Amino acid sequence: MKFRTRAIHHGQEKDPQTGAVTPPVYLSSTFVQHEAGKWRQFDYSRSGNPTRTALETTVASLEGCGEGGALAFASGMAAIHCVTGLLKSGDHVLAGSDIYGGAYRLFHKVMNRAGIEITLADATDPAAFAKAFRPNTKLVWVESPGNPRMTICDYAAVAELAHQHGALMGCDNTFATPVLCRPLELGVDIVMHSATKYYGGHGDVLGGLLAVQDKALRDELYFLQNSTGAVLGPMDCFLVSRGIKTMELRVLEQCRTALKLAQWLDGHEQVERVLYPGLPGHPGHEVAKRQMQGGFGAMLSLELKGGYEAAQRMVGATKLFQLAVSLGGVESLIEQPASMSHASYDAADRAKHGITDGLIRLSVGLEDADDLQADLQQAMDAALAG
Repeated sequence: MKFRTRAIHHGQEKDPQTGAVTPPVYLSSTFVQHEAGKWRQFDYSRSGNPTRTALETTVASLEGCGEGGALAFASGMAAIHCVTGLLKSGDHVLAGSDIYGGAYRLFHKVMNRAGIEITLADATDPAAFAKAFRPNTKLVWVESPGNPRMTICDYAAVAELAHQHGALMGCDNTFATPVLCRPLELGVDIVMHSATKYYGGHGDVLGGLLAVQDKALRDELYFLQNSTGAVLGPMDCFLVSRGIKTMELRVLEQCRTALKLAQWLDGHEQVERVLYPGLPGHPGHEVAKRQMQGGFGAMLSLELKGGYEAAQRMVGATKLFQLAVSLGGVESLIEQPASMSHASYDAADRAKHGITDGLIRLSVGLEDADDLQADLQQAMDAALAG
């Protein structure tokens, strides 16, 4: 079955007892066993819950997990933290330089306490990235498109490098979603999504997902998840499952609007630069064309002429684009990464890796494209008028 059909039906079968088209939500924290020591499929909701299993079944189908599987977490950061549980003191993580601020904080300010080393390097150039590997590199972590500079990483090339060095390859595929890109098919070992974003799609749920093809790796990650307990609750699982049913429709439409806005902003007299992989002038455009199908994502970043002060005025002047962190919902959002989503980056690292104070990030929602364009125009006029 095609992606959209599986999103609606896999893992979401009608209730066999009542015939309910939408499966029930199982809120029970514990489950009665037939005999002591002989466990049924479910025993305690931290270890497993029917509503969570339904969601994980759908995700595994959409991500192409094969013999592996998917796991649902209380947040995207809980999912990444579970991956770091595979590491031990003395190991090294090599990450791309264009990653979510929360991942940067986890790697640099939490995992370092356990003696795990972290290096950021430009993942857009596999040859240069290869030079950053160390003998103790055990995990590679990248994003494509990157957050917030929209850089493009060649997943297949970097996965090959990671495996040559005996490291696991993990990626945050939140921006692309499985609608546009399925990294497991490109050699990536672990795919993470913030389910808060496009998977949920309506700004009303917090969650994270991991997807893997290797069963032994899935079992190890499940052991860590069960041991640490940051699982997604049943009502949140239900909300993500509901969002999945329209994910392809939403993402493809949001991509179309984002491309239209990026083309309009590119070369605009009030705009210094636009970062969007769908533009032919983007340095990762050709890789994105090969790696992504159906669109280039609904996220874009820009810099106004006028720098930091103009950027601050613009993000406060929009009316449809709401000033808020997060992304991927039906509502369009605007933010300033340096002071919001990426404030956890050390200032020197922000400057080193191109996250300028004047950078503005847009999450394009489902509003009419003309209305969004008009909103950006009036906000730019207000920002540059001072």
